[in-house]
Amino acid sequence: MTIWVRCFWDEEDVWFYFELDADGYVIRQVELQEPGSKALAAASLAEWQEAQRDGRSAEYESVYGLTAEPSISEWKGHDPQPLWADEFEIVWSTARVELQDRQRAFSNLAVRSADRARRSVRSMPTDCGSAGHRPVNG
Repeated sequence: MTIWVRCFWDEEDVWFYFELDADGYVIRQVELQEPGSKALAAASLAEWQEAQRDGRSAEYESVYGLTAEPSISEWKGHDPQPLWADEFEIVWSTARVELQDRQRAFSNLAVRSADRARRSVRSMPTDCGSAGHRPVNG
């Protein structure tokens, strides 16, 4: 039986949303930073395991984060509140879109920066000793 819960971690102002299997282990996890519910993680154990098999675990973790490893029975200092499945799904899908959008924006920024660097290198003089330019050592 799958259950869904959420917990608030006061020290970091983070809401944790969990989908747990019958033994209390995390299947999917969402972390939202307050104020504003900024998505920090929206990880799936099955997706991470697949990424690990494919040698992409670091890439997966950089976008979606990780799931907690211990069973809920081992958690200390958390007061899990029950959720309905549809409540979890709304939080999950919203967080995933936010993290994917953030990753796309970061990737686009990296591509633009690389393009600017290539254009800058192409526009540099090929012979620094001519056209009024002096070599650095001379």
